[in-house]
Amino acid sequence: MRRRLIQSTLAVVLVVIAVFGVSLVIVETRTISNSAQERVDSEALRLASIVDSRLLGAETVNADILRDQVAPGQYAVIAIPGRPTIEVGAKPAGDVIHSTATGEQGETVRMEEPRSSVTREVGRTLLIIGLVALLAVIAAVLLAIRQANRLASPLTDLAETAERLGSGDPRPRHKRYGVPELDRVADVLDSSAERIARMLTAERRLAADASHQLRTPLTALSMRLEEITLTDDPDTVKEEANVALTQVERLTDVVERLLTNSRDPRTGSAVTFDIDEVIQQQIAEWRPAYRSAGRAIVSSGKRHLRAVGTPGAVAQVLAALIENSLMHGGGTVALRTRVTGNQAVVEVTDEGPGVPADLGARIFERTISGRNSTGIGLAVARDLAEADGGRLELLQAQPPVFGLFLSRTPPLKRSVEDLPTVR
Repeated sequence: MRRRLIQSTLAVVLVVIAVFGVSLVIVETRTISNSAQERVDSEALRLASIVDSRLLGAETVNADILRDQVAPGQYAVIAIPGRPTIEVGAKPAGDVIHSTATGEQGETVRMEEPRSSVTREVGRTLLIIGLVALLAVIAAVLLAIRQANRLASPLTDLAETAERLGSGDPRPRHKRYGVPELDRVADVLDSSAERIARMLTAERRLAADASHQLRTPLTALSMRLEEITLTDDPDTVKEEANVALTQVERLTDVVERLLTNSRDPRTGSAVTFDIDEVIQQQIAEWRPAYRSAGRAIVSSGKRHLRAVGTPGAVAQVLAALIENSLMHGGGTVALRTRVTGNQAVVEVTDEGPGVPADLGARIFERTISGRNSTGIGLAVARDLAEADGGRLELLQAQPPVFGLFLSRTPPLKRSVEDLPTVR
């Protein structure tokens, strides 16, 4: 591209020089020739007037007297009637410029000048024009190189940026070049880089969330299947198989929910559901894991609470809180339901040491963990709760109390009963 820009600019300059230079040479040549002819004409008339004045005054007219009136390099021939011809100066050889003037006394003055003087002056003019043209060409080449670099370097830079995007480096450069068209391309590339970075971040986040959300259900499902292989009781096998099928359905719901949130976190399928059913389903699913750890999981609070949301999302939030208590808490884990205003609250608490004071509300940030864990679980739970129209808060740090707030509808039954403790 640089070569083409330089060649095109140089071609334009050469065309301009050819058109205007040739015209200027022709005009200057004619001007110099006309000036020389006018000078010879003027000298002939001047010398004729001098001869007239001397003849009228009866003064002597000869070559010695007129020699001072003829410029060096010029040749004059004066013909006076009845007198010998007078020659002043050296007769030029070759082509000459001449002019003849006639005086009042009948004398004739012929003035000659060698044309070589005109040729020399034309040559000097052509040399000056040639030097100016050469300087113009040099200046045009320098300007063409500068302009080519100004245009080609940004294009090379933009090509490198596009190559970087293609190789998986989506960092925007925010570099501009002072050329509107190139700056527009740079804007588009930076916007594309930002979109690609967001997409890669979302994909990595989806992979991390999926890995975290599926790990525990798969472990629980594996435990169910192991129990099936270790028992010969058909009723136990049927019961465990039904639970395993339920867990498979939950895994499918988890995957669909994660994919939905990765595309548009605001997309949801909110319905009115019974919180008791979600809590009991979670307790049944997590009871084997707690039993293996020598711990208990119980529920209490108001019955028949209904909330508006997505049951699968609420189940995932509660699963994250229950798993968090299993991994980092201690003692009995309690799920309590209560009502505050127009919201239903599900509290999850345990008897462990709680959340360190230096973490506080940062416990919901990704990669933030009080122990050697991924720090993803609570962040995912909070995102799920917010995407479902609710919110997840740390109500108390020690002992830990997490509260899941959900919008609710009026309960189907006006009577309020406490849920029996389930172990």
